[in-house]
Amino acid sequence: MATIRKRTWKNKSGTHEAWVLNYMDANGGRHRQQFEKKRDAEARRKEVEEQIGKGTYRADAATTTLRTACENYEKVLETRKARGERVTPEYFDNVTGHMWNYIAPTEKPPVVEGKKDQFVRFEHGIGDTKLAQLTAKAVGKFRDDLRDAGVSVVTTRQILGTLSRVLQNAISDDLLAVNVAKGIRVVGKRNEGAKKVTPPSKEQIAAVIKVATEKFRPWVIFAAASGVRASEFYAIRWKHLDLKVGSVTIETRVDSKRNEDTTKSEAGLREVPLGAAVVAELKKWKLMSTFTKDSDLVFPNTVGNHESHRNMRKRVFIPTLDRAAAEMTKEGKKFKRFGWHALRHFAISTWIEAGLSPKTVQTFAGHSSLAVTMDRYGHLFPSDDHKKAMDAIASNLFGK
Repeated sequence: MATIRKRTWKNKSGTHEAWVLNYMDANGGRHRQQFEKKRDAEARRKEVEEQIGKGTYRADAATTTLRTACENYEKVLETRKARGERVTPEYFDNVTGHMWNYIAPTEKPPVVEGKKDQFVRFEHGIGDTKLAQLTAKAVGKFRDDLRDAGVSVVTTRQILGTLSRVLQNAISDDLLAVNVAKGIRVVGKRNEGAKKVTPPSKEQIAAVIKVATEKFRPWVIFAAASGVRASEFYAIRWKHLDLKVGSVTIETRVDSKRNEDTTKSEAGLREVPLGAAVVAELKKWKLMSTFTKDSDLVFPNTVGNHESHRNMRKRVFIPTLDRAAAEMTKEGKKFKRFGWHALRHFAISTWIEAGLSPKTVQTFAGHSSLAVTMDRYGHLFPSDDHKKAMDAIASNLFGK
C-alpha cells in the first residue's frame, strides 16, 4: 500500500514543505519519492498502485530516462554490428539519427559518413522523460509535435518505429513492462505526400543519350529501359544478365555505404525483359569494359568495385544533363532537369504506354504491392483501359 505524508523543514531561507510518497513493490522492495505538490504525489501513487496491481511496475523506470534507454539501444546495435549481424552502417546511421535528432536531441550531431550536415534542431524531444512517465498520450503528443514541425508522415512513422524498438529493448533490460509506442498511428492529411510521378519526356531522354559519352551511354540506356533502382543498378553482375534471351535478374542491392545485400523485399526479386536495342548496347559495353567475368559488376567504378552514386552523379550524370540542356536550348526547346531516379520513372511510364497490365508493371518494378504501383503511376494508365477493366468486372459479377 502506498502512503503520502507531508514533510516540513526549516533552514536559513525559511520554512519548506514537500510531499513524500512511500510504497513497497511486489518483491518487497521499499521506495520513496518526494514531490513539491501534493497532487503530483497523489498522481504518482495512483500510477504506482495500478502498475503494482497489474504486475507492470519496474522500480528503475522511475529514475531511468528515455535518453538512457536510447544509449542502451545504441550499444546493442553497435554490438550486433560488430558481430556481423544484420545491422548495416546505413541502418545504424538512420536509427541513431532518429534517436539523437528527434527522440532525445543532442547538441552533438550524429556523424554520418559522406553527409556534411545531418543535425536536425528539433525542439520537442522527449529524451529527458522518465520511463515511468512515458505514456501513450506522451508518445501521441511527440508524434503531433513531429508533424507540426513539418516532419513527413513516412519519416514520423520511421521515428516512432525506432522509439518502439528502443522501448522494446528497455523491456528486455527489465526497465519497462509495456511498450507504449506500439500501435501509435500516424495519419496524414488527405492527399498529403502524394507520390504520383511525372517522368521525363522521350525527347529529354533522347537528348541525354545523344550527348552522353560512349562509356556512359549504356548506363543511361539500361537504367531508362530496365527501371531498376540505383541501389540495384550498382549491384548487377554479368551473371545476372542473359544477353541471349534478353533479360536481367534483380536479386541484390547496394546501400549508401556500398555494402551489398539482398533486395529489401521479396517483391524486389524479379526478372525484367530487355529489348533488343538495349541488349545490343550491353554487348558493346561488355567489349569496352575491363571487367567482364560472370562475377564482375556490370557498372563498376574504375577499379571494378561498387560505384559511388554521389560521385557518379557529380562527375558524370550532372555534366551530361548540362550538355543536353545546352543542346535543347540551341534548338529553342526547354530542358527540365531530373534526377537519376527519374530514369526508373521513365522506364515504368514506357511499360504503361506499351499496354502492360498494372500487375505486370508492379512485378517488373519490384513494388511490394499493386497499391504502390497505382498510387504512384495510376494516373499514367489510359482511363479507357480502366473503364474496360471495370466493365469486364461488372459484366462477370453482375451481368448474369
